[in-house]
Amino acid sequence: MSDRIFGAATIVLSLLMVWATGLIEESFIQDPLGPKAFPLVIAGVMGMSGLVMIFKPDAEPHWPGMVKLAELAATVGVFVVYAQTLPVAGFVLSTAVASAFLVWRLGGTTRQALMGGFFISVGIYALFQHVLGLNLAKGPWGF
Repeated sequence: MSDRIFGAATIVLSLLMVWATGLIEESFIQDPLGPKAFPLVIAGVMGMSGLVMIFKPDAEPHWPGMVKLAELAATVGVFVVYAQTLPVAGFVLSTAVASAFLVWRLGGTTRQALMGGFFISVGIYALFQHVLGLNLAKGPWGF
């Protein structure tokens, strides 16, 4: 039953995406496909996936216990806090803290989490900022 509920929710979400895509204003200078093509493709794939989940569900899943659900909720909370602190603290610091938490939750020691968070954030910053030339959120220290 849970697959069917999730499939129905996926179909509703894909229909909302189609509706929202229809609200995108097109400029007179654009590529041949326009700005609506990619969201419509994603919405179509989501809708088909939802139909498959409704008409061909898997066996009833084994849901995790309350401890695991609390850990998942904490991880979602870390991502929400990450999104809120990114413009204030900057990319490097925010990403280092979020990455360290994820490394720790995936079974790393405290030392591995701290080192992983540092190297992940600095590595991604260097790649995006200096190699690809993309601007990332600058913190109070300018990086």
